[in-house]
Amino acid sequence: MKTKPTFCICGGGALGHVMAGVISAKGYKVNILTNKPTLWSNLITIKDPNGKVFSGNLNIISSNPDEVIPMSNIILLCLPGYLIDQEIKRIKNFLSPETIIGSIVASTGFFITAISNLGKSFGLFAFQRVPYIARVKDYGHSAFLLGYKNHLNLAFWNLMHQDRYLRLFQIILETPISRLDNILEATLTNSNPILHPTRLYRLFHRWNNTIIYPNELLFYEEWDDETSELLIACDNEFQLVLSALPLNKQSIPPLLDYYESYDKHSLTEKIRSIPAFKGIKVPMQQFEGGYIPDFENRYFTEDIPYGLLIIKFIAQQQSISTPEIDKILEWGQSVTNKLYIKNHLLINSKDIADIACLNANILNEFLEYK
Repeated sequence: MKTKPTFCICGGGALGHVMAGVISAKGYKVNILTNKPTLWSNLITIKDPNGKVFSGNLNIISSNPDEVIPMSNIILLCLPGYLIDQEIKRIKNFLSPETIIGSIVASTGFFITAISNLGKSFGLFAFQRVPYIARVKDYGHSAFLLGYKNHLNLAFWNLMHQDRYLRLFQIILETPISRLDNILEATLTNSNPILHPTRLYRLFHRWNNTIIYPNELLFYEEWDDETSELLIACDNEFQLVLSALPLNKQSIPPLLDYYESYDKHSLTEKIRSIPAFKGIKVPMQQFEGGYIPDFENRYFTEDIPYGLLIIKFIAQQQSISTPEIDKILEWGQSVTNKLYIKNHLLINSKDIADIACLNANILNEFLEYK
């Protein structure tokens, strides 16, 4: 690229903070599209686990798409899955044909939602897994980058000069990045869409409103073998889905391989020991002097309908049975007052229709796309 592109970060969450800080610290112009522009400073500071500080000056911070989208070359959505559809609708009229649109993670249905809204002519990209684990320190001013990945995968749709964008993000993120062969290799992942729901099911599937916990629970540091056993069972079903698709399975290794483990106990020990996972709490809310599950947290509202449900949708298309995944979905819909599945089959419900990324026609195109 002869000139440095201008980025626009859409979203004011932890990943939005960290990406804005890391990119601007590298000397790129960064605009921010957020619903809370008055809470942001033009100077943002990010600190990593090694004490390294990324400090950058932000360009334009606004809640109005027309003030930041037209002058940005690369749009990066750092949003939960349930907000992607409405955000793309909000910015689409301000995009130019040359604008590149991407997402910090693909597994919440970004590619499907983007094509549903924008058609097939725009260049798209998304990461298979999030580059970092992040936490906000002082909203709009600073955040913590809690952990790096050794390697990242990136998928593209209808984008020329893909190698240029691979190099660009490798320079910015200082991490090796590989290009995936198919969009579904990024859309289908056994990270958060399986990891979070299995843990939540294990913790709360017998919960009722008479149970109040004295303390907040730790999501990873108190991980147990029963959770690992369920996680492995769900991942086995996930691997069956992958086997039925014309994908490069090496890009989505089984979780035991990914976490360098060989059984449920070694997996438990590995998950408990990951430094970036330290201190992350189970989504809970205060209640009568104690704590109860927070079923409105994004672990429920994103990772089930915009994660595990996508896997089930594709499994059902391929006539693959997923009893372990099904029982988590059935429990998840009961605690969030939704209706997705009955008798091991997804049904035609309003709640299914509301999920923009469950589009069989576009999914079928992905199977043929290179």
